[in-house]
Amino acid sequence: MNLKALTIGSLFAPMLFVIPAKAENASQVQQLLQTGACAGCDLRGADLSGAHLIGADLRDANLESANLANANLEGADLTGANLTAANLTNVFATNASFPEANLTNVNMTGAVVNQADTSGAILTGINLTNAEVFGSGISIGGD
Repeated sequence: MNLKALTIGSLFAPMLFVIPAKAENASQVQQLLQTGACAGCDLRGADLSGAHLIGADLRDANLESANLANANLEGADLTGANLTAANLTNVFATNASFPEANLTNVNMTGAVVNQADTSGAILTGINLTNAEVFGSGISIGGD
């Protein structure tokens, strides 16, 4: 191959440049993990799988598409939080608060949700396969 014949355009033409979706705010993830408080934080797409967020203050936090699989949310306050399309597989959410939260298309497969407050929450499209839900406003079917 003649290197003199190569141009900048020909070097980059076959490459595919992928711009990743906006990643979570790393400093706010650290704040949450260190203090248990992150009200109003931007945690979109954050990987919080397996995190111990017992009693965490996540009021009005944006957790859209966040991974909370296997997390412990016991007593956590998620009032007004956006959890759209979040992964809450096998989450433990006893006594968690979700008033006015957006839980649209949340995956709660295998979750344990006991005595959680979901008053005023948007509960459209939740996957509750094998979930254990007691004393909460989350149900399968019906109005």
